[in-house]
Amino acid sequence: VSDASGCSMIALLHTGAAKFPQSLLSRARQAVSPLLAGVLKGYSSIVSRKLASHGFGASMAAMSSFPPQRYHYFLVLDFEATCDKPQIHPQEIIEFPILKLNGRTMEIESTFHMYVQPVVHPQLTPFCTELTGIIQGMVDGQPSLQQVLERVDEWMAKEGLLDPSVKSIFVTCGDWDLKVMLPGQCQYLGLPVADYFKQWINLKKAYSFAMGSWPKNGLLDMNKGLNLQHIGRPHSGIDDCKNIANIMKTLAHRGFIFKQTSKPF
Repeated sequence: VSDASGCSMIALLHTGAAKFPQSLLSRARQAVSPLLAGVLKGYSSIVSRKLASHGFGASMAAMSSFPPQRYHYFLVLDFEATCDKPQIHPQEIIEFPILKLNGRTMEIESTFHMYVQPVVHPQLTPFCTELTGIIQGMVDGQPSLQQVLERVDEWMAKEGLLDPSVKSIFVTCGDWDLKVMLPGQCQYLGLPVADYFKQWINLKKAYSFAMGSWPKNGLLDMNKGLNLQHIGRPHSGIDDCKNIANIMKTLAHRGFIFKQTSKPF
């Protein structure tokens, strides 16, 4: 039975109800109800498949539960670097994680994660290992920063993030990663800094705008302020990225719209 005939039968039942005995009317309604349910279920399935084909993995209800963001994707980044007390110079990135966060659903869609071999101070200090959990064997034999940056660019291209029509922006917990660490090491090594690393959102600033208080202890304070459980180990780059993503998702569901906080280079 077609959709149209199903609708016609329902209309007939309503408009001509007075002409039918009650017992016949009841049986007719019982016969039509499963038909109507099937039609609606089929239509819902078609809509869901259409949404999925356009990248809308979440349900319509979930997607409409918070206002749309200004970016298609957020690229959550958190470096770990060589360190000691007193601090060594220059510091070198030893963990390079990025999470690609869908701006519609605030869910993680893809991950880039590599360890980096330091060249100026190739031996990690006990302080660095204790702080970050990164041991010597995790960086020995790994690609150099130059090689990792090339792989980041390949990953960005594969994920469609270099398409001019796709709006994306990096997100960090503070300004240090992209204002100090990456440009400083690139300058030391004579490497260019890609333009996509030159704009970012400082999550601490975003959180303070949304919640009205500055998170002095970074992720720990933000998780506490939002009643979230801390994920993984503090000062693990990939775990810190997961915490940043979780905080962003929570703020987005509360209606917060993320905006660039860095000043143009």
